[in-house]
Formats: sequence, C-alpha cells, structure tokens
Amino acid sequence: MSRLRIFPDTNPDTPEFTSHDGDEIARELAKIGVRFERWQASQPVAAGAPPEEVLAAYKADIDRISAERGFTTVDVISISPDNPNKDELRAKFLDEHYHKEDEVRFFVDGSGLFTLHVGDKVYEIECVKDDLIAVPDGTTHWFDMGPEPSFVAIRFFQQPDGWIGHFTGTDIARKFPRYEKPTAA
Repeated sequence: MSRLRIFPDTNPDTPEFTSHDGDEIARELAKIGVRFERWQASQPVAAGAPPEEVLAAYKADIDRISAERGFTTVDVISISPDNPNKDELRAKFLDEHYHKEDEVRFFVDGSGLFTLHVGDKVYEIECVKDDLIAVPDGTTHWFDMGPEPSFVAIRFFQQPDGWIGHFTGTDIARKFPRYEKPTAA
C-alpha cells in the first residue's frame, strides 16, 4: 500500500502527516510540484515479462507522460533480492542528490522509498505496484530500495545518457529511517 509521511527536517522520529490514501497523497505532493498517479496495465503482465511486453502494457500512459514532459528515452529496470550487486545499487541512491531533469518512475511491481527534502520538510513516499511518481528537476531527494530490493520500474529520461545525480554532500539522508520492507496492506 502506498504511503506518504511528512516530517520536519529536524525530526525524523515523528511524522506530522501520514496517509495511505492515493488521492490524499497526490494532493499533498502536488503542493510541492510532485506528481503522483496510479496506473493500470492495458493487458496482463506476467512476472518476469520482457521489457518490451511491460512497455506495451502501459503504452498509452507512457506516451501521454512522454509527450507532456518531453521524455526521449524510456526503459525498464528490474532489481531482485538475489542480485549480486544489490548492496552497491542501493548505496548509489541513498545520499541526498538532485537531477537537472525530472525523475519519473512507475512501479510495475514491488516497491521502493523516495524521500524528498523540500524547504524545512521531508516527504517520505513509499511507492508500490501501480504507482507513478514524478519528482521535478532540482528537487533534493534520495531513494532506498531496501536491503532485499524487489521491484520492476519504468524509467523516463529527457537526456539520452539517463540518470545523473548531483550530490549535495549533506548527511540528512542518514538521519531518516531506511526502507526495510513494504508496509502491510
């Protein structure tokens, strides 16, 4: 189940706001320019389906978002708990950074935790199957796939070289909880 928690950036222990309601999550995130949507596949997608099948199942939404935001590249990433590089992959995204293009991810399966640092607030968004999150360029954030990562996501890029993170050098991400497992439905 999707979840949004909002914390003061000085207090990682007590959220000021918590919701599992998709519409409420979308409304709260829209206040900071973040898009949150729920998508449904146009055709069944089996576990382990090849990327072209995954992309075909979400073609209408992919085309809509790509046209609206000028994305030129779309791909599918799949990370599983048996990935021998899972620790390195997790570590790559754990420190606060930003991008010079929107970071847009759609979770076909599994889950991950996006944490955004906007002003004096920290927005922790647990994204699960069927969630799309669009983080505007320049928004400082970090992503945690957990110690046993398990997700399939569609990624959208404006630049052909894809993901380029610009790290802030702060330690704020280390002060907030890590992603251990999806919340119970």
